[in-house]
Amino acid sequence: MHPIATSLRNAYTSTFGEQPFIFRSPGRINIIGEHTDYNDGFVLPAAINKAVYIAIGPRIDGNISLFAVAYNESFNINLGDIAKTSRGWPNYILGVVHELQLRGHAPGGFNMVIDADLPVGAGLSSSAAIECATVFALNELFSLQLSKMDMIHIAQKAEHTFAGVMCGIMDQFASMFGRKGFVMKLDCRSMDFEYVPFDLSGIKILMLNTNVKHTLSSSEYNIRREECNKGISWVQEAYPEVLALRDVTEQMLDQQVRPRDKVIDNRCRYVVQEIERLQLACTDLLNNDLLSVGKKMLATHKGLQNMYGVSCRELDYLVDAVKNHPGVLGARMMGGGFGGCTINLVKEESVEEIISSLEKKYEEDMKLPLTAFTVEIENGTEKAGE
Repeated sequence: MHPIATSLRNAYTSTFGEQPFIFRSPGRINIIGEHTDYNDGFVLPAAINKAVYIAIGPRIDGNISLFAVAYNESFNINLGDIAKTSRGWPNYILGVVHELQLRGHAPGGFNMVIDADLPVGAGLSSSAAIECATVFALNELFSLQLSKMDMIHIAQKAEHTFAGVMCGIMDQFASMFGRKGFVMKLDCRSMDFEYVPFDLSGIKILMLNTNVKHTLSSSEYNIRREECNKGISWVQEAYPEVLALRDVTEQMLDQQVRPRDKVIDNRCRYVVQEIERLQLACTDLLNNDLLSVGKKMLATHKGLQNMYGVSCRELDYLVDAVKNHPGVLGARMMGGGFGGCTINLVKEESVEEIISSLEKKYEEDMKLPLTAFTVEIENGTEKAGE
């Protein structure tokens, strides 16, 4: 059993006097395909071996009792009083309960203790992991008969309504459907997906955390959605069959968007190019050509930095520091932007040298600590500790 699962079980038992059920829901990485999900494009995520863990058990009354180990905080509420709270972290759980209630499901009261080895604010989608762990556990606990796809949509809607971030479907999908040894090519329009093998022989996935929190990410994320929608509306004037940037070509942008607004054109053009990059990267993976995948990751970072405008000084610093290193195949910022992690494909023998050479220099130049760790591709949300 994972050490966090063991400590959660002990904490739950000492608090509530009974044995809990344990569930884990992983964070995710995204190899390529950033900010394409809410534009009906494709994404290429994978679940990782860092996760949110919850210990949970039913109550005989209609109350919910939550405890977050990381914050050493409790939160209690009645099922009849579910509403957003200013406390922050309970909203991801309460949002799921609220969505279940709206859909006519009736989860009972429950106790929950929550902990994680998944860093918050690192772009690894800790919020989706909490939501997926919660809906998966409540489905098991109260026999709600939900499919995994139902659970994904409930978790996503909880993020929209209680966290206020109009996220696409990728984070929850990757957390729920992850499979060890594979990335998932997800069509965010049809929700069809396929597992694509990701052979990492001799290669490590190195995450470099800027330790910059996403202070702008929620507001700017929603602005980017609006900018994309504006571009689509201009394209639709000449091409009414277009539904999303998924359907748009660069020639359409040349005609309908670039003459009107260079910023909107950049936003839309990045997405159109990124959707094509992802398709080509999947062919690279099937050919086990990680060198070509790495080059496309660097191109993605350049697009996110210069066209989509969601990078930041610290992210650019880390990509620039490693991109010409002979042991690095590819590097880019990952996630919503404005902080969080860069994802790097690094030859196994170069990992320690890159970390040691970067740590001190980054702290001196950026006045922030650098947190470096490797991740492995793991299974999605599941019952743990059996």
